[in-house]
Amino acid sequence: MDLEVSTKLIIPGRELGWRFSKSSGPGGQHVNTSDSRVELFWNVADSTVLSDDQRMLLLTRLGRHLVTGTVTVAASEQRSQLRNRETAMRKLADLVTAGLSSDSPQRRATKPTRGSARRHLAAKQKRSATKRNRQRPSVD
Repeated sequence: MDLEVSTKLIIPGRELGWRFSKSSGPGGQHVNTSDSRVELFWNVADSTVLSDDQRMLLLTRLGRHLVTGTVTVAASEQRSQLRNRETAMRKLADLVTAGLSSDSPQRRATKPTRGSARRHLAAKQKRSATKRNRQRPSVD
């Protein structure tokens, strides 16, 4: 089954690998006998659907998710293996989309305006006066 990451990027099913194991958590007696936990893995380094620029971008941005060029996602939230497969595919698609998305524009540092600095200081002075008026009068 192919994984559609975006309209321009579809990962063929032959590049995806699956591993199934017993899931922890609730599920009654059935959970002890079924392999409902799903691990989906995809080798980014050897993928044929990525351009060289996309590959380098994913390899640098997904660094902590990669083990020898392979990204792995796990899903065990659902009791059904089929639903966990769908969840794992959605997780992988979201991860790849985030890795390929363009960076947000860099924030330009700005200085506060003179008026905002004046209002800031006036608020601090007013707060200071309020606290000073709450103090017990001193006997000199």
